[in-house]
Amino acid sequence: MSDIIQLLPDAVANQIAAGEVVQRPASAVKELIENAIDAGADKIQLIVKDAGKSLIQVIDNGCGMSVTDARLCFERHATSKLRKAEDLFAIRTMGFRGEAMASIAAIAHVELKTRRHEDELGTCIMIEGSEIINQEPTATPAGTSICVKNLFFNTPARRNFLKSNPVEMRHIIEEFQRIALAHPKIFFTLHSDGNEVFHLPSEGLKQRIIHIFGSNYNQRLVPVEESTTIINLNGFIGKPEYAKKTRGEQYFFVNNRFIKDPYLNHAVLNAYEEILPSESYPLYVLFIEIDPAQIDVNVHPTKTEIKYQDERSIYAIIRSAVKRSLGKYNITPTLDFNQETGFSHMISHKKTEDIVPPTISFNPQFNPFDTGSQQKERQDNYSRSFEKKSGIPQNWETLYEITQKAHHHQLSIDSEDKQQESAIEKTQEKPAGKLIFQIHNRFILSQIRSGFILIDQQAAHERILFERFLQQLETHQGASQQSLFPQTVDLSVADFELITDLLPDIHALGFQIRAFGRNTFIVEGIPADLGSGLSESQVLEQLLEAYKNNQSTLKLTKRENLARSLARNAAIKSGTALNIDEMNDIIDKLFACSTPNVSLSGKPIIITFTLKELLEKFEK
Repeated sequence: MSDIIQLLPDAVANQIAAGEVVQRPASAVKELIENAIDAGADKIQLIVKDAGKSLIQVIDNGCGMSVTDARLCFERHATSKLRKAEDLFAIRTMGFRGEAMASIAAIAHVELKTRRHEDELGTCIMIEGSEIINQEPTATPAGTSICVKNLFFNTPARRNFLKSNPVEMRHIIEEFQRIALAHPKIFFTLHSDGNEVFHLPSEGLKQRIIHIFGSNYNQRLVPVEESTTIINLNGFIGKPEYAKKTRGEQYFFVNNRFIKDPYLNHAVLNAYEEILPSESYPLYVLFIEIDPAQIDVNVHPTKTEIKYQDERSIYAIIRSAVKRSLGKYNITPTLDFNQETGFSHMISHKKTEDIVPPTISFNPQFNPFDTGSQQKERQDNYSRSFEKKSGIPQNWETLYEITQKAHHHQLSIDSEDKQQESAIEKTQEKPAGKLIFQIHNRFILSQIRSGFILIDQQAAHERILFERFLQQLETHQGASQQSLFPQTVDLSVADFELITDLLPDIHALGFQIRAFGRNTFIVEGIPADLGSGLSESQVLEQLLEAYKNNQSTLKLTKRENLARSLARNAAIKSGTALNIDEMNDIIDKLFACSTPNVSLSGKPIIITFTLKELLEKFEK
């Protein structure tokens, strides 16, 4: 019997490795830019077409490669960062596995142009599916330019599992932002389908954060800095009032490498305890500098997970540093016992000459010892002179008699109207013996033949709006309310791409918005049945945050997610007082829904109590 175990060909092994290293176009973007950083580049350009499916090009002005290095970089486990096994315990570079270029070349058409600064000519290599098609000298600028075309051309199953262009582009932007935040001293640009998305000059960390997320973040940032024998911590955190419902703007970097660590994330959230709104997540961009020998970055192929030797100490340092920064910059609430509690602080800024003392008017001719006609004459003379000075008409007493008669007549009319209105109200409030009450401004109690039902008013209204918005998305008949003064909304690049992707469905709901320059929308109208009292821009921002939150936690279609997000924001909240008509309207519309008993979160909306259950409670 012959042997059955065989070594895989290099091309097949590279494709298998590519399944871990290159999961989508954003993975290739990450690996290529990290290689450019390791090459010492201070200017990096990223160009993508068709969300990276057709083209990913990274151009840098780094050290470049020789003819031999250019060929060897596509071999598996070929790297310039490691020489011996001990180097694994002192890793400070981005790429070190030697799998990225081989994996990318196995599943795409790759063209590499590179030249060292001391060479006159560079080299050009073309590869298709791990096979080198051509290699020749070429004239090219110093540095390296890598073009990755037709990603997953020979693995159609992986290509079919890619998402739409806007979704894949958002993943590319996320990877680009992480690298740009970690290296603010490097000049970065990003072009997508001929349009410049990012232009980030060399700058400080705070300016880099503002350029990436928007100018309104200038007022939201609080600096953090801590130096210990274990780690050095620096960066920025966000003020609690600007926390969002999604976790998107949270970045940890260890030795300038982006990582995902729920344990350290909990340390930051713990520092915000009691000052952060419920289910909200603050912004933070924190950099940890630690001895490479104390960590292991070789845990996962994407290098986003790290193991630490002393996790508890790092947790405590991060928590205390964030908490101290919040207190130092007067973010947390404080009690000032030296503050004056009287009324003097209310007039401390007013000049004493601006304060007008009260005046008293009196009759100087009044004599309490005079009686009879003299006193009456003096009083009449004073009254006439006062009327002339103050402009009060004479014989004003007769006006009182007229108004008194009119008042009695109006009272008789009002009493008749009230009797008629009370009779009408009795017939409206209690149709066929039906009673409706509101309990604690949270629940609606309605009598039925077998007992009564208790309805959660917020969950009921969310269900009503959800089904209405779903119907509007299907029929594109959402009513819109025009704004008297249109408002502009500045968004991050990722949020702008998301709104652009959702624009047709947002219009179907009744929103009237249009793009206005880079990363800005003008809101000219919102759905007519939104009564939240928020501004147009706030309604759009809350819709966007809820959509992203649902997208990360629930598996919903695009339209279901939009309808759910808008319904949650527009529904009446617990604690809202309702009148009889509003309660009747909710009950009627709820029972007209396709699923009136279940809320959007899967919990019951209606609870029924029968007379039998009530009698058993009273032991009857």
